[in-house]
Amino acid sequence: MAYRITDACISCGSCADQCPAEAISQGDTQYVIDPDVCLSCGACAEQCPMSAIVEE
Repeated sequence: MAYRITDACISCGSCADQCPAEAISQGDTQYVIDPDVCLSCGACAEQCPMSAIVEE
């Protein structure tokens, strides 16, 4: 199950740095996760200082 980034995202980029699949990129207003590339490993969620990343 892929992860998604909620509106609590502050665009710090720490999640993108941790993603082994490079599934996270800067969107228009915050970072976004490509669900087709996400490995569902949870590394991004563990790194997020705002707890803005949740499982779909």
